[in-house]
Amino acid sequence: MSIYVGNLSYDVTQEDLSGIFAEYGTVKRVQVPTDRETGRPRGFAFVEMGTDAEEAAAIEALDGAEWMGRDLKVNKAKPKEDRGDRGSFGGNRGGYGGGGGGGRNRY
Repeated sequence: MSIYVGNLSYDVTQEDLSGIFAEYGTVKRVQVPTDRETGRPRGFAFVEMGTDAEEAAAIEALDGAEWMGRDLKVNKAKPKEDRGDRGSFGGNRGGYGGGGGGGRNRY
């Protein structure tokens, strides 16, 4: 059970996010991915709430809300597995089963 929070200010901290989401219930975990090279936040985060009801309340209240000068994008996070599976068969890169132009004419 996780919430995706996008269009964040690059100045945001885990504490900032914990504070705003705590208004809607128990915050179990906040993850702010950072850029490997610069160490700066990447502009999005994941928040885990205590219950589905708290999660729904936070999404309802914060999606589209302005915070730190930006309009937040808040919704249910998609599982990591979904993103990884797309790439394993070539995805958009034109590999086996992928969308490459030449691949379709082979069979």
